[in-house]
Amino acid sequence: MQHKRDDNDAPRSDTPLRSDAQRNRERILEVALAELTRSADAPLSTIAKKAGVGQGTFYRNFPNREALVLEVYRHEMQQVADAAAPLLLAHAPDVALRMWMDRLARYAMTKAGLAEAMRKAVSGPNGPARPAHNPVTEAATLLLSTNEEAGTIRPGVTAGDFMLAISGLWQLDPHTDWQPRATRLLDLVMDGLRAGAAGN
Repeated sequence: MQHKRDDNDAPRSDTPLRSDAQRNRERILEVALAELTRSADAPLSTIAKKAGVGQGTFYRNFPNREALVLEVYRHEMQQVADAAAPLLLAHAPDVALRMWMDRLARYAMTKAGLAEAMRKAVSGPNGPARPAHNPVTEAATLLLSTNEEAGTIRPGVTAGDFMLAISGLWQLDPHTDWQPRATRLLDLVMDGLRAGAAGN
């Protein structure tokens, strides 16, 4: 009888631990995003301290700097990608595409430190491979195909074409007044996408 009671108690005692572990992980990622955005070389010990976790907990979640940077990078790219569908639900396809481009520009500029941390993480001899921008590419594909079907952009534009066209964003200096230049650049890209559209 005692054995049965212990078995029944086990899941209840494990659940808070899993919940705490998840909260610890989320806190680490939140602090890491802020610290790495501020400085690509932010010490891991500082991130752990500000997240309120011990070194053991930190390294159980992220065994090295590369693992942490990759996870923060993946999470942020997913956030940008996830913005596409709600924009399409709330706005006309071409408006949604242009708004998403602004979202991507803000990511590129405000997360410049994270981008530098990512570059350093993958540049070493034993560094992991840079993750593909799959979520962002998929989001761009969704936006472009919806616009093509609506006749608001020219046919045949691929996500690869689009990413190359806006790659100038990553040449802007985030420490300057980058917004007007980004707006002009993205307006030019949008004008090019609209040229030859079926609806024009």
